Amino acid sequence: MIIGKLWHSLAAQINKLANFFWTSDPIAQMQYEYDRAVAQLKEGREGLEQYRALVERVSRQVSTAQQHVSRLEGKIKSYLQAGDRETAAKFALELKKAKDDLQENQSQLAMHEAAYNNNLTKIKHASGKLNEIQNKIKKYDAELKMSRAEAEMAKLATSFQFDVTTDFGQIEQVLQDKIGLNRAKARVAADLSGEGIEDIQREQAAEKAMADQALKDFEVSMGLVTPETAGVPQATKELGPAVQQQTQG
Repeated sequence: MIIGKLWHSLAAQINKLANFFWTSDPIAQMQYEYDRAVAQLKEGREGLEQYRALVERVSRQVSTAQQHVSRLEGKIKSYLQAGDRETAAKFALELKKAKDDLQENQSQLAMHEAAYNNNLTKIKHASGKLNEIQNKIKKYDAELKMSRAEAEMAKLATSFQFDVTTDFGQIEQVLQDKIGLNRAKARVAADLSGEGIEDIQREQAAEKAMADQALKDFEVSMGLVTPETAGVPQATKELGPAVQQQTQG
């Protein structure tokens, strides 16, 4: 009584464990059942091959018995034509036994052939069913993966909300802040690059004017051009003391 209760309790726990594996990965479970069926079918095919060897052996026995019956019939005819009825009678008795053996072998052959054909049909049918199961496993596996992907996409569709209260919204805000800071730095750099431009330009213009004047002075001093053509104002020459006295006198 107690052992029976313990056994039922153990069986229930085993059933729960089996159900867990069934529901956790049904595709793997189907593949396991398929592989086990394939192994059983392989054993059945090997058994059918051995059974076919038996059928072939019985078939050879039937063929040998038929040849033996034919030889006996020929001998009996020969002895009857020779008038030796006594010897012919001996072979006739042997012929009767040979025909009985032939009939028995033929019955065995017919029985084995029928059994072989029946088993062959069953194995072919089982092979076809296994192919269907394999196709179903592939189909269910693809559908299961697709349904999981659809479920994940549906979940992501609800979580892809760029609100400031969500993680994506906060990340987006950080990115926008960084982009704004980078643009601000670029603007400040551009604004700073314009400081002192006018002073620099005036200084450059003055240096250019001084350079032009220095060149003109060089040309006049070298006699290359006259002050009038060079646009250089003629400097007022200072008079010496003698000239100044004459002028005063």
